[in-house]
Amino acid sequence: MADGGSRDGTPARAEDAGAEVIDAGRGYGRACLAGAQAARADDILVFMDGDGADDPAAIAAMVEAIRSGAYDFVITSRARGKREPGSMAAHQLVAGHLAGFLTRLLYGVRYTDMCAFRAIRRGTLLDLGMRELTYGWNLEMQMRAARAGLRVLEVPVDYRKRLGGESKVAGSLAGSLKAGFRILATFVRVAFEPAGQRKA
Repeated sequence: MADGGSRDGTPARAEDAGAEVIDAGRGYGRACLAGAQAARADDILVFMDGDGADDPAAIAAMVEAIRSGAYDFVITSRARGKREPGSMAAHQLVAGHLAGFLTRLLYGVRYTDMCAFRAIRRGTLLDLGMRELTYGWNLEMQMRAARAGLRVLEVPVDYRKRLGGESKVAGSLAGSLKAGFRILATFVRVAFEPAGQRKA
């Protein structure tokens, strides 16, 4: 488990449950990258939030889609699945669809969500040249995957209300605005990145 500066006791609970905890420092993307770097070279990585909202029953099918060689990147869509009332704010759904529409305009790949629940091989991810260390990580990965021509599968997933704590993104207006700014800044940076800086 990689931690990006949680203040809700998540690292301690993970350690108590027997997990190895990587303290990556502050930043959502920083934690995701640290976790990827710490994994074994041939691993298929699955990213998901630790708040109980994602259904881990979907992991097996996500991993198999990559292991079979059919796809390179599997991302789940809460927008296309069944959502428990109160599990997602309207602005989260709108943002996911808007980002997906713009990504299709740029690269021809349409997403309907920026859900954290996703799977990709470790080597494939590191080859994308990820640089965003905050809340824009998910969108950057989706944009770079589309631009690199990866075979992308988006699957509907059921989504529940989080089991504990408060979301740093959707839990407050300030959190939503902060995350929204970082996501917008990430989109602009990646979309207008000079060709010489594009690793993918």
